Order: sequence, then structure tokens, then C-alpha cells
Amino acid sequence: MKMTPGKRKGMEAVSNARGVIAAAAMDQRGSLQKAIAQGKGVDKKDVTPEMMSEFKEAVTRILTPHASAILLDPEFGLKAAKARSKNAGLLLAYEKTGYDATQAGRLPDLLDHWSVRRLVEAGADCIKILLYYTPFDSRKVNETKHAWVERIGAECLALDVPFFLEFICYDDSLDEKGIEFARKKPEMVTGSMAEFTNDRYAVDVMKVEVPVNMAFVGGTRSCKGEAAYSREQAKELFRKAAAVATKPFIYLSAGVSNETFSETLELAGESGTNFSGVLCGRATWKEGMPVYAKQGLKALEDWLADEGVKNIKNVNDKLAAAKPWFSFYGVTSAAALG
Repeated sequence: MKMTPGKRKGMEAVSNARGVIAAAAMDQRGSLQKAIAQGKGVDKKDVTPEMMSEFKEAVTRILTPHASAILLDPEFGLKAAKARSKNAGLLLAYEKTGYDATQAGRLPDLLDHWSVRRLVEAGADCIKILLYYTPFDSRKVNETKHAWVERIGAECLALDVPFFLEFICYDDSLDEKGIEFARKKPEMVTGSMAEFTNDRYAVDVMKVEVPVNMAFVGGTRSCKGEAAYSREQAKELFRKAAAVATKPFIYLSAGVSNETFSETLELAGESGTNFSGVLCGRATWKEGMPVYAKQGLKALEDWLADEGVKNIKNVNDKLAAAKPWFSFYGVTSAAALG
């Protein structure tokens, strides 16, 4: 297996010495504005770009000494990118926040004034895209999304930069926090991974949801009531999803608590999946949002230095079971790919 110099350089920049991606995510935009607005008791439009940038910079500066990389957005995160620890690589998001709510299928869109070339010029080691996706949507919707991902993959190939694709499953007919969606989720996650692992998309790393909802895994601390699957069934679902991947994949935290995400990674480790790390956002810093909103920057910095650092170290401790990204290619070091 050969890898182009730029792709290999980018992958090495965002992974640790072991070849595991232990990255923090701070590319939230609309959801972050909403949370700060709620905490302040103001309208979302009153959360200024300066507030967004200030929050992101504090998170980046304090947490990246404990991360292999940070994921940021070019809208509010470029100042934060300059504040990251020297050990941390940089991923930049290319998509607009949210999705087109005027059409069926949660169609995505790219940032108007950015391209892969411009993101690389801004310092990106890797490019990240978020896509809402389900294999069960109409052919028309999914073909639109497939072509969209192909274009971005080709753009990343042309600039010789790694392409991270994050896909979030959905079903507009179901409560996504309910048990029926939890029962459907394994098939959606596995089907999505099977699709985007194909070479035509030129994806280098899939950033994926775990194939279960931990709130419905019987016998776990996260399950407080009815179960959709037993602990053993959940582990088998982890293995089935992982088995379809021919490219490295990492897990996202999907907004759950630090405790729940830590237990999720424990279960992934027990199942023996060959995941290559995490891109973990809110599970590390979300409790800092109301602190910032109500008490300001200094209080956020103090919270991050204490609880935030504890949270990211807790996640890092669970990555002992993760496999190096280059092991997907049957080699024992990134150097062997070049």
C-alpha cells in the first residue's frame, strides 16, 4: 500500500505517537450559539462572533495539550487554531452548520467563501465534512449526497490532504432519542459505513457514530430503563459495523456525557473493534457552556483547567484499545506507507 506524501503527512499530524487519533472537536456553531444564548437568557442573534471565538480559543488553548488534534471551523475558529498546542494537528470543517430544512433529506451545503485549497492555506492538516445520512432515504436524496461527497473527495485528492467524513444517521419519522430509533440505528450506521468506505469517495477516515444508543444497552450504567439490546448483542453490533470498514474509522461522542462516552469506549474495547480513536467534542467541554454564559471567560478557563482536563484525560484513558490508523493498511508504521 502506498500513500501520497500530503495524505500521510496530514494523518501523522493529527494522530499521536502510537498512530491513534485522540482529537478534540470544537467546530460547533449553531448549537454553541444556542447554548450560550440560553445560558445568558438572550436571543441567539445576541451571541456575537467575538463570544464564539473567545469560547473556542479557551477550549483549544487549555485542552489541546492533551489532544493529538483539534477540529475547528473557519467561521469562528481560526483565532483558536493559532492558540492550539504545538503537539496538536488541525482539522477544519468545510460544511455549513446544520442542513437545508426547506427540502426533504437534510441536504448539506458547503461554506460559501471556502474551498479545500483555502482551508489548506489557512493551516488545515485535514478536511472534515459532516453529512446527515441514512441508507433508507430515497434514491434521489442519496444520489445527491453521494455525488456531493465524491466532489469533496476529488477536491481533497487534488490538494493531497486527508478527507475525514462524519455521517450522522437520522429518521424524521422517529424520536431519535427513543427506543424505536435505537433499534433501527445499528442497520443505519452499518449501512452508512459500508457505503462510504468505497474508494470512489476517496474518504481517508470515517468519523462514525457507535451503532447503538447506550441508553438502551441493558446491563450498562447508561441504561436506566427499557433495553433495545443486551450488552452481548451490543458488542456484536459493534463488531458487525466495524467489519464493513476498509478505511480507518474513529468514533464521535454525539453530544453524550463524558461518563456515557467513556462507557461507550469501554464497550468498543470489549467488542474488539479496530477503531482508530475519537473526535470528541461536547463530552469533554459541554458543561462549560453555561459556565461561560453566566460567569464569563475566567470562570470557563478555570472550569476547563479542572473538569475539562479531567474529561479529556478520561477519554484518552479509554483509547488503550484503539488501533493505529495505518494498521488498516497492513503495516506497522506510517513510514511504511510511503
